[in-house]
Amino acid sequence: MTPQDISRYQDLFITVATDIGLKILAAIAFWVIGRWLIHLAVRLVRTSLEHQKVDPTVLRYLGSVITVTLNVLLVVGILGYFGIQTTTFAALIAAAGVAIGMAWSGLLSNFAAGAFLVVLRPIKVGDFVTVAGITGTVTEMGLFTTTVNTMDNIQTVLGNGKIFGDTIQNFTHNPFRRVDLKCQLSGAADHQAAMALLREKIAAIPNVLTEPKVDVEILEFNLVGPVLAVRPYCHNDHYWQVYFDTNRTIKETLDAAGFPAPMPAQNVFVTQSA
Repeated sequence: MTPQDISRYQDLFITVATDIGLKILAAIAFWVIGRWLIHLAVRLVRTSLEHQKVDPTVLRYLGSVITVTLNVLLVVGILGYFGIQTTTFAALIAAAGVAIGMAWSGLLSNFAAGAFLVVLRPIKVGDFVTVAGITGTVTEMGLFTTTVNTMDNIQTVLGNGKIFGDTIQNFTHNPFRRVDLKCQLSGAADHQAAMALLREKIAAIPNVLTEPKVDVEILEFNLVGPVLAVRPYCHNDHYWQVYFDTNRTIKETLDAAGFPAPMPAQNVFVTQSA
C-alpha cells in the first residue's frame, strides 16, 4: 500500500468520523432541546387547563399522554435525521406493539380502564372511596394504576383494570352520609323516653346535620330487650368524629337519665318431685 493510499484512507476515515460525530452531536442537541421543549409544552398545557379549573385527575392523565406521544415523535425524528426510514420504524413499532400487547395484556387493560375512569369519572383525586376492596382517599390516578391512602395511612397502589372491573363506592360524591349505630336497651326501660332523649342529645352533637333529622327507632328485639337503630347524618369529612361522639353520647345520656343497664337474664324454674 502506497503512502498516497494510506493518506486517502486517512482522509476518508476523518471525513466519515467527522460526519458521524457531527450527527451524533446534533442528535444529542436535538434530544436535549426536544426534551426541554416537551417539558415546556406539557407545563404550558397544564397551566392553561389549571386556569380553566380542569380536574387534577384529567390534568395528570393528559400530561402523561402528551409526554409519551411527544417523546415517541422526538425519537422518530432523530432516527430520521440519521437516515433511518421512519416507515420501517413505524412498521417495527406496530409489530412490537402486537407482541407487547399479547405479552402485556394486563397492562393494556389497565391503560384502557384508566381511560374510562378519566372519561366517566366515577372517582377522582381527593375522593374517599372503596375500590377493589380497599377503603381510603384517592391521591393519584395514573395511566395504569391508582394510588389510595388507607385510613391507617398505608399507600396502596391498585391496577386500574381491577378498579374498573369491581364495585366502586364513592363516599364523597353525595353531600352527606349516614352513620349507622345500635343501642341496646333493657326490657324494663321506657323505650319511648329513651328514643326521644337520644334524638335530642345526638342532634346537638357538632357537625350532625339538622336535615335529614336523626333517626332513632326500634330495630329489633332480643332476650335482653329492644335494640335501637341510631342514625345521625353528617358530611363525609366529619364521619368518624360523629361516629365516636354518638357512641359516647348514647352511653352518657342513658346513664345520666337513670335508665337500667341492659343485662341478659334467664328464668330458672326448679321442680321437685313429690
